[in-house]
Amino acid sequence: MSFFKLIDKGPGLSRLFIGGVHGKEGISTIKALKRIQSSDVETGQLIIYNCDQSKYISTLDPHYYKSKMGKEILRLIKYYQPEMYIETHCYHHKNYEKLIDLRREEISGVPPLIELEKGVLMGSVSPHIRTSSFKREDICLTLEMPCMNNNNPYPVDTYQSSEQSLDIYLKILKVLAESNNRLELEKKISKCYPHQVKTARKYAREFFGEYPPF
Repeated sequence: MSFFKLIDKGPGLSRLFIGGVHGKEGISTIKALKRIQSSDVETGQLIIYNCDQSKYISTLDPHYYKSKMGKEILRLIKYYQPEMYIETHCYHHKNYEKLIDLRREEISGVPPLIELEKGVLMGSVSPHIRTSSFKREDICLTLEMPCMNNNNPYPVDTYQSSEQSLDIYLKILKVLAESNNRLELEKKISKCYPHQVKTARKYAREFFGEYPPF
């Protein structure tokens, strides 16, 4: 499900949105990424890239960035030098509890993801690139939603439909696309999700040191 789009609105923030970084996640992430329009960006650049299907290797595994897909992502980061880097992922419903488990740092070595609403989760990008490929002040965020392919239906008894999750996911992506700096972004996200941003700030400081929430 390879997809590339460049929106150029002149000088301003450089943004890179990546989807489908491993496995079949691109089948779901492209549903949101393709709906981001030029009108969603006021200034600066937005590069959108949804990856082809690839072998599933966790981005928490240092070997990921030695794989073909990992190297491709590192090349994109080096070429575009984004000040905002967003990884879009999806997850199988059976992994939901693992992703938000408060013991995730103890088990997997990274803080738990934070639910915004309707199964949409937020967290930092892999520590393997957060501190090595980006500056402290850069905006780096992982967004997860329930996968939407036929083999991975999200349980309807938990949320009315996976379309609701997709709508929230897209809403957040558009907020990211339209934000021109960190202060503006944090203000917009905090207005809708104050508790979640406070938690993200706490996790970032505990894990990375004096880092912003995303």
